[in-house]
Order: sequence, then structure tokens, then C-alpha cells
Amino acid sequence: MKRAYNFNAGPAALPLEVLQEAQAELLDFGGTGMSVMELSHRSKEYDAVHEQAEQLLRKLLGIPDDFHVLFVQGGASLQFSMVPLNLLGEGQAANYILTGSWSEKALQEAVKVGETKVGASSKDQQYRYIPAAADLEIGGDEAYVHITSNNTIYGTQWQQFPQTEEVPLIADMSSDILSKPLDVSQFGLIYAGAQKNLGPSGVTVVIIRRDLLSRAKDDLPTMLNYNTHAKARSLYNTPPTFGIYLLGKVLGWVERQGGVAAVARQNELKAKLLYDVIDESGGYYEGHAEPESRSLMNVTFNLASEELEKKFLAEAKEAGFVGLAGHRSIGGCRASIYNAVPVEACQALRDFMIRFKEHN
Repeated sequence: MKRAYNFNAGPAALPLEVLQEAQAELLDFGGTGMSVMELSHRSKEYDAVHEQAEQLLRKLLGIPDDFHVLFVQGGASLQFSMVPLNLLGEGQAANYILTGSWSEKALQEAVKVGETKVGASSKDQQYRYIPAAADLEIGGDEAYVHITSNNTIYGTQWQQFPQTEEVPLIADMSSDILSKPLDVSQFGLIYAGAQKNLGPSGVTVVIIRRDLLSRAKDDLPTMLNYNTHAKARSLYNTPPTFGIYLLGKVLGWVERQGGVAAVARQNELKAKLLYDVIDESGGYYEGHAEPESRSLMNVTFNLASEELEKKFLAEAKEAGFVGLAGHRSIGGCRASIYNAVPVEACQALRDFMIRFKEHN
């Protein structure tokens, strides 16, 4: 079997080693005579899987003891609502920094819950850049400041996170968590859908500072209250057990690579391979993001015409490349190069881009 060069934006590539491990254990997990998908979530065998996933995530990200790690469902899209429902009190405003479509969607949900404000936006330039720290309007009395750390559609990424002092910083890190070292203590809450760097779709990780749990109102629907999941170790109801199992496998793979710092070096190498082709093409390939805001996870670019882009994507597909079409909202091309995408795939894409330019 020939594996595809998978540049899908999400669900995205998983480490081959992880898939092979899961394949080997699929019918008989740990001598139980059952697949991990068949285990009771109350069993000691599954509990060990659950606990290992949490502890590995704590170790890899250096998560302090005063933070809960939750495994929930509903994706980042549900967190767009859960964050304000739990953290936005009466008489306060939630501050949203707009850097792309996903931060817009988060704001749209918060508006339904309470008062909001926009502390900065790069929409005026088609989200080509991340606003500078000096341009952020943070009053100091907000309920929280919300950012999207990496923008999959536009290919931009925060290079340094804003200092929000006493105001909790909330981050949607769905597309770049575990891609580079991170100071978790700088945040009040981090959430991430798993389907890009953590594992398969269906699991959402929430990392929340313990003191923020007291903000949640008692009349919240049970499953929308962070306290429900924190008190029950994310086992209040049946969790996505197979997704958490695979998430733990991916975390083990990251640890074997040398941890987040080692993975970050690989990500920088992969991104450089593609950005160098863009920058050295004499304008043949035009990157969407401003250089100082470029993402290490999503390389977005355009060719001179829509006709040429269609030819590029068609020939790339024939050559075994998958997922290179840009998001339907902006078109163009996009290579999503998350942790599990190997360097060899980026080298192959680089070579294809050079050949395509030579022949067209």
C-alpha cells in the first residue's frame, strides 16, 4: 500500500507509527479479548488509558497543578459557547481579537451570551497578519480576552501571545497545540479540537485554571458546565473512549520524538521548505500571510490565475498529494503540515512546486 501525501486541514494526518500500534491492538487490547472501543468506560483497563492520556499531556505541555485537563466532545465549536456561558459574568464584557473565520465564529456565539467587544482585528487586510501587541485594546476589566492561536484558513499564527495581566487569556489552539513549546500558566483556559495535532476528531481538550471554575452559574445545563467534567474527571457520561485512546498514542509518539521542542524544530524545517519555494519563485507563488505572521501549520498561497491553480491542484492530485485546495471561503492553495506530516512529504511537495513552475 502506498500512503498518500496527506495535507488535509482536518481531520488530518496521524503518525503512521500510531496507526500501526492501534491496528495491532484493535481486536485485543491489553489481553482483554476486546477492542478498546468495546471496553466499559468504568473499567480499570480503560481508566488506565484515560489517566495516561492526561498525564502525558501534562508532562509534554508542562501543565501546572492548578489546571484541570478535561476531555469533552462537541469540538472547538461547542467551546465557542461554553467559554462565555461559564466565564462571562453580568456587567462584564468579553474581549475578542479577530484574526480569521474561527475567531469570528467564537465571537458570534459569545454575543448570544452577554456583552462583547473587539479588541483588535486584521479583517481590513483579509486576515493577512496578526495584530501587534501595541494595537490591542485591552481595558483590564474584561471577563477575558479570547484569541485563536493559529488560523488554518488564512495561514497566520501568533508568534508571541499578548500579555493580558489580570484578565484571563483564553485561546483556541485547535490547530497548533503541541506544535511548539508553550507557557500554559500565561492562560486562563486553552481549548483544542483533537483532529489536527492531537488525534482523531471527536475529542476536545480543555485546559482550565481551577479558580475560573467558580465563575460558572449553577443554572447552566449540566453538560455545558466545566465543573461537571472537572469533578468527574471527564467521566460524567461516556467519553469518546477510542478517540482518547488514540490521543494518548499520539502523545506517546510526541514524547518519543523528543517532546514538543523537538517536534517544533521539525515543524520549522517543514515550513521553511515550502516558504522558501514561495519566496524564491519570483511571485509565481504568492503567499497569503505577511511573513512575520506566517503559520508553521498551514502554508497558504495563490498562483497567478484561477485556471493555473486548478491545473496545479489537478496535477498535484495525480502525483499523490491530498488536501491542497484552499478553504472554500477564500480559494487558492493550502498545505497543512501538522506534527504528523513527515518532512519527506514536504520535500516531495517542494519538488513538485518547483517542477510545476518550470513546466508552466
